Amino acid sequence: MPVMSALPGTNAIADAVFETHLPLGGRRQGKVRDVYSLPTKSGESPRILVVATDRISAFDVVMPTAVNGKGRLLTEISVAWFSFLRSLHIASDHLVSTDVSTIPGIDDADRTMLAGRSMICRAARVVQVECVARGYLAGSGWQEYQSHGTACGITLPAGLRQCEQLPEPIFTPATKAAEGHDENISFTAMCDAIGGELAERLRSMTLDIYKAAAARARARGLILADTKFEFGFALDAHGEATSELMLVDEVLTPDSSRYWPVAGYAPGRDQPSFDKQYLRNWLLERVARGEWHKEPPGPVLPAEVLRETRAKYEEAARLLA
Repeated sequence: MPVMSALPGTNAIADAVFETHLPLGGRRQGKVRDVYSLPTKSGESPRILVVATDRISAFDVVMPTAVNGKGRLLTEISVAWFSFLRSLHIASDHLVSTDVSTIPGIDDADRTMLAGRSMICRAARVVQVECVARGYLAGSGWQEYQSHGTACGITLPAGLRQCEQLPEPIFTPATKAAEGHDENISFTAMCDAIGGELAERLRSMTLDIYKAAAARARARGLILADTKFEFGFALDAHGEATSELMLVDEVLTPDSSRYWPVAGYAPGRDQPSFDKQYLRNWLLERVARGEWHKEPPGPVLPAEVLRETRAKYEEAARLLA
């Protein structure tokens, strides 16, 4: 059954799913998602259940308060993007179904809780590299550019401003960190880690997906500044990796991507974004006052922060899903 979180300032239990404990095997927990192995019949390839909870993290710390409905919004956005990307035939993906009625061994209360926040997916051997595409100079790329004229080791033209569009999107891989920040690496280091041929394939697919997604997002009033993808090789009925390379995990959500509104965009300054910006700003105020030090546990989030954060996810889903 899910563990609910109390809404700060009330005695009521909000309909938010902080974590799940389903009667299924292989449970793994990330910052936001709980993942389970699903039973399969003989001859079937392994399947997993990916549950998007309402947990939220900032500065690599999971907050103790859940944002009611966030997991459903993230799932809605991912499913819509998977549908769009399938029409492009750039890469296959791991999504099989969102129909929770097919999940064995759980009761009706679990199915109600899982509805809208769950994806049944093909299992994969995940490539241990984050595939990042950047079309604009922001975040860690902007910080590096100010010091060295590069973004993730890639030399860029002089005179670019903060949040300015790059002449061409760039591919900036990163290591997958189990805890803490992912670390940017060079393309050469990526080739050394996973092989040059696979690295070239991933770079090509990442940039192709980014360009198509950026065009679709702009048509809906959003700039896709940057995003990260994960890929993996589909497993066969024996649990062995095949040659089929798939897009896995979430895709093009505000948790994995930086979206800005087209209206009001102007380089030379930071941009309002459709993500956890309101939460991060609130947390930074606590850091400045010495009330929090960017370490677990995070502070309990007040109702206003939860409400404003959810509103950003709702707006992103309205525009993208």
